[in-house]
Amino acid sequence: MSQKQALTSSELGTLWMTYQEKTMTQRMLEYFIEQADDNRAKEIMQDTHMKIINYLEDIKAILKNEGAVIPVGYTEQDVNIGVPKLYDNMFDIMFLRLLKEISMGLHTLHLSMAYRKDIILLYKELTAFTQSVYDECVDYLQEKDVLPRPPVVTMPKSVEFVEGTSYMSGFNLFSEKRALNTVEVAHLYQSIEANIIGMQLITGFAQVANEPEVKKYFIKGKELAKKIVTDNTQVFLQSDIQPPSTWGANATDSKVAPFSDKLMMYCTSLFCSFGLGSSALGTAFSLRSDLPLKMVSEAKDILTYGQDGGKLMAKNGWLEEPPQMQDRNDLTK
Repeated sequence: MSQKQALTSSELGTLWMTYQEKTMTQRMLEYFIEQADDNRAKEIMQDTHMKIINYLEDIKAILKNEGAVIPVGYTEQDVNIGVPKLYDNMFDIMFLRLLKEISMGLHTLHLSMAYRKDIILLYKELTAFTQSVYDECVDYLQEKDVLPRPPVVTMPKSVEFVEGTSYMSGFNLFSEKRALNTVEVAHLYQSIEANIIGMQLITGFAQVANEPEVKKYFIKGKELAKKIVTDNTQVFLQSDIQPPSTWGANATDSKVAPFSDKLMMYCTSLFCSFGLGSSALGTAFSLRSDLPLKMVSEAKDILTYGQDGGKLMAKNGWLEEPPQMQDRNDLTK
């Protein structure tokens, strides 16, 4: 019988990242399940929670067999289940949908970094599971008629090719900018949608954060998300396109924290990473010259905000260190 391949550095790193994200999701779901008023929403979250626990056990078993330490991640100390509701009804599934949107991208990326068959299988299963939960969330929100859809467009009747460079111009002072194409609309719409949810989420975080410096950080994040929504909405309006409506699932007036500052900071960091990735894709696929510059500017602001958050987490001892490569310089001293 052939010996199992050793875990590579890439596989160890992605398993560590998955463990962090899944333990955070596990704890947040424990709170949202307790607060859920709708039976269908509760069922979706309970099924998701149970499967996440199973996948966490799989990851722990792999790490244990390799002789690797189990990460701390997020524990029962990071959630307070019995506190008042921090968000209105429907927010739980809206938030879970966005989390699964983030997870789909991560699992697909991590699958491409896996070489050992059991790790490949794990990420295939995680990808399928995540897509299934995402579908359930979309179906639920559409049934409740609370999930705005992107604008409908007249179907093209012929194929057109770009003539000249004016198609790419977004800064011509002597002529109007061309209307957005559907690819550009898709990326802008997704950015607005994600930042509306992020703004609602972080508003709640700002209300309940324990540390004054953390509270100030969340308020800054809320203003950043609001700016991105406002700027991208203005781009839509300039092309006479209806932007996404603001969903009614807002933060309540509760000031009692359901989550630790540590967990809320990590969740915000995860959303920053997602925002950076989305901005990069939007930059790559937008042909009107003003849009990539706008998205690069947004990405710079998100990056700076995320870096400030990392420093704040490190300052408070909340930033768990990923597994390190061996320091050869240190070993040869």
